[in-house]
Amino acid sequence: MRIAICEDDTFYQNLIVETIKNYALFQAPSIHIASCTNQPSSLLKEMAHTQIDCYILDIELNSSVNGLDIAQAIRQQDPLAHIIFITTHAQYLTLTFKYKLAALDFIMKDSPAQIQTDITEALQAAFTKYRQLGMTDQTKWFQIKIGEKVKNIALGDIYFFETASQPHKIQLHERNGCYSFYGSLKELDLGDDFFRCHKSILVHLKNIKEVNFKERYIIMENGSHCTVAFRSLKALQKALNK
Repeated sequence: MRIAICEDDTFYQNLIVETIKNYALFQAPSIHIASCTNQPSSLLKEMAHTQIDCYILDIELNSSVNGLDIAQAIRQQDPLAHIIFITTHAQYLTLTFKYKLAALDFIMKDSPAQIQTDITEALQAAFTKYRQLGMTDQTKWFQIKIGEKVKNIALGDIYFFETASQPHKIQLHERNGCYSFYGSLKELDLGDDFFRCHKSILVHLKNIKEVNFKERYIIMENGSHCTVAFRSLKALQKALNK
């Protein structure tokens, strides 16, 4: 679960980071901080090319853009992301409802110990929902387990799966990286958007950039080349036409 933080007070930013790292270390190694900034513009740029699952936003920022503005941008892009607000002013709570931001939690800047407790509880709730999302909404997400870590990957971000050199393992290539996990291609049932172009490769048809039928290879949107088996050529052309 990737977390992004936008907090302009160095003390509170460090406190939030420390709390998240401690919780991840002892309770949930799947959690990591993908972005931490005091500049709303930096976070908005990061959102454009990185999948963020949970945001911790200070409402009052030393900027023309505040935490509520960021949350509105998040909701336009990702209605399922978790948003946790942190602020010194309780009256902002009503605004989160007014703007229909569906915040997971609203944390007051109280004593450092209380803030750490509140953030930990909010992270527990966010991670529980994160795991449930990957298990229940299989039409949009693919969930893998890497050791003790759990990772949800949007199906639209997946380029292809291929059998790994290590027995009984699969490599998943997606927009944010490449991951290995135990399984077999035969066990994967991800619908008609995925096609078995080779005994060792399963590609996402919607992320194909080009197909060379003569040389029998596919170029994916990220530039990767995938081999196409001769016996799969006609079926691939039919699947693409659909």
